[in-house]
Amino acid sequence: MALVLITFAAVFLLVVSGSLLFFYRRALVSRLALVASPQTEGAESFLQRFLHARSHPSIAKVIDPFQRILPRSPEEVSVIQRRLILAGYRKDSHVNIFYGAKVVAPIALAVLATVTQTYVYGPFFVYGLSLGLGFLLPDFWLGNRIKARQLKIRLGLPEALDLMVICIEAGLGVDQAVLRVADELRLSQPVISEEFNLVNLEQRAGRPRAEAWRNLAARTDVDSVRALVNLLIQTEQFGTSISKALRVHSDTLRTKRRQQAEEQAAKTTVKLVFPLVFCIFPSLFVVVLGPSLIAIMEGFRNFLL
Repeated sequence: MALVLITFAAVFLLVVSGSLLFFYRRALVSRLALVASPQTEGAESFLQRFLHARSHPSIAKVIDPFQRILPRSPEEVSVIQRRLILAGYRKDSHVNIFYGAKVVAPIALAVLATVTQTYVYGPFFVYGLSLGLGFLLPDFWLGNRIKARQLKIRLGLPEALDLMVICIEAGLGVDQAVLRVADELRLSQPVISEEFNLVNLEQRAGRPRAEAWRNLAARTDVDSVRALVNLLIQTEQFGTSISKALRVHSDTLRTKRRQQAEEQAAKTTVKLVFPLVFCIFPSLFVVVLGPSLIAIMEGFRNFLL
């Protein structure tokens, strides 16, 4: 039974890894092409190419029959669409792909359980677990993508703010500084570059600057970005120095990140208690007390005899 479970897990991991590699192959190829031949380009062309790398019309056509199976309400679709936006997927086809994956994944796991003959150890339990895990797997994957994207934004935001301070002190306006920072960070911080390009495109489309920055905070759902948006709006309203405010905010973010790292380091002593008690101490007891217990048992045996 252990061999069958190991085989099932191995095949499942191979299928998931192959799917992820297939989905992100085009995006990786486009980024490698940018590294190999960097060139200056506008915000529109950059964003169009980036979104084109994330769009998969062939996958949407394959999944389209499956995504119609699950019932959906407008409220549920709006929630899923907001979560997809937080993960960086903004096309309407991404919603259909998500609902199609919630149908395809349970079927794939059930077929995998049948091929590996895991069902012989309990068909009801194995198929129920496969269907439930497959149905929840897209939600877990999407939540993981949201956390990873928000972490990239938190780590790259101080660098973006430093570049904005340099650009503003050099004489550029806020909009031109944002566009310049987006162009400079398109390789090192592609997520922040994409978001800044969207802010610039919204302002070109006619939206007020404050509304465009509020949309940035809503798209990312990161506390540091929300604080940055409030800072920019307040500096614009009261006429204070933007460069000084951005420099202070950048230093605050770095201090906060350093404090979080120190907090995580302080928690390691508490987290090491369970591995020490359940993994290391038993082996030490066996090594230290084992020979003594053996000698005591032999002494009692000789005494009784």
